[in-house]
Parts: sequence; C-alpha cells; structure tokens
Amino acid sequence: MPYEQELNAALEAAKLAGEAALGYWRTGLAADSKKDESPVTAADRHCERLLVQHLCGHFPDDGILGEEGAQKASANGRRWIIDPIDGTRDFVRGNRLWTMLIALEDNGEVVAGVAHFPALGETYAASRGAGATRNQQPIRVSSITEISQSVLCLNGFQHAHKLNFHRTLLEWAKPFWAVRSMGGGLDAMLVCSGSAEVWIEPIAQPWDLAALKILAEESGARFFNFDGGASIYAGNCVITVPALETTLRRFVGQ
Repeated sequence: MPYEQELNAALEAAKLAGEAALGYWRTGLAADSKKDESPVTAADRHCERLLVQHLCGHFPDDGILGEEGAQKASANGRRWIIDPIDGTRDFVRGNRLWTMLIALEDNGEVVAGVAHFPALGETYAASRGAGATRNQQPIRVSSITEISQSVLCLNGFQHAHKLNFHRTLLEWAKPFWAVRSMGGGLDAMLVCSGSAEVWIEPIAQPWDLAALKILAEESGARFFNFDGGASIYAGNCVITVPALETTLRRFVGQ
C-alpha cells in the first residue's frame, strides 16, 4: 500500500496524542484566545508536541507545519501538516465532535491523512491510491444524485454574511433533504462515509483541510475551492459527491 509506513506512524501518533487529549477533555480546562480570536488550550499545545515528536522520530527529514506554531523545514520535499485539536470550541464545551487531523504533503500534494475522533472512538485514514477507511473498514460516498435526497452540511454559519452567495444561501438550501452543521471535520467525514452529500467550509487554514482532502478524494468525493481550484491553501472548500459537483461549483463560484 502506498505510504503504508507513513500512515501507520500517523495512526500511532494520533492514538498517543488522542489519549492525552481525552485526559484534558474529561477533566475540563479553560481556553485562551489567539490573535485571530480562535481558542487554544494547554491540550492543543501538548498534543501538538506529542504528534511532532512521534512523527519526527520516525521521519527526521520531513518538515512540520502545525496550527499551534510547530514548524520545521523539510529536507526531502515532504511535510506533515497537523491540527492537534480541530474543534477547540467543541473540546472546551465538553462535546465529542472534536478531531485530530494529521496529513502528509509530498512535494505539494497531500498523499496521506488521518482524522481521529478520540471521544467518538472513530478513526478515518487514507493514502493515495489505497482508498479510505473508518476504524479499518472501507468507506465510500453515497450514490445519491438528487438534491431532494441529499444532506447538506455547512460550517461556520457566523461567517456566511461574508460569502458572495450569502444572499441566496437560505433559498438555495431549501430543496435539500436535510441541513446539518455539527463541525468541520465531522461533517466532512459524513460525506466521505456516505451519511451526507455536501460539505461547505467558508473559512479554513491548511491544517483544517489537508487530511480531509485526501480522505475525500480516496472515498470518491470531489474536493474543490470556491474559485474552482483544489488547494488546501485557498481558505475554503467544498467536499461533495460527484453527482452534485457541477451544481456546487456553480453555486459557490457565483
């Protein structure tokens, strides 16, 4: 399997850091605010250190980019992109929807990724050409082709007013079978595992999207940005079943 060694190391790192995160989560802790007003906790920082230590121990020539400031130059064109706790607001409020995101970028292409949900007991993994799994079982997007039967997930409703399509969003969403917003990583995995058909993320950083991109592509979904590209650095994305790709490209690109 391509990148099997790297994916196994990422899974080991996620399990190790996930246990540490659960310890914080069960006892509760306060969050500080970063410059962008997003929350950060001691758990975020501790888990990032654990992930970096584990991955650098296995692949010392690889670079690092972490949400909480971890950076290391790459000596070989490869870089690990890490979000130690995606959904810190969920984490500090005590719900189970937060995730740990780990991805490997090889010469600009994301080639392996893990989304680990410690409090849910679910771990998603994928590598280029090998498909995607949940708890080691293969996952695939749904075969639904009609909006009237589709579930739409939209992250960051508080940012919707900043979007070019905000004036038509509510009307456009009306024909969907259901609309959900449970958190970025989880909503994306609902699409990848066939429980939803569309996820729209209006504001995101590379560490929010890197693991989700490879998981989406390997589960049969389409990943693209509002401007039509397919980059984890564009600041937004759509993950959708193939049948709705044209409809979604037209809507978010307006």
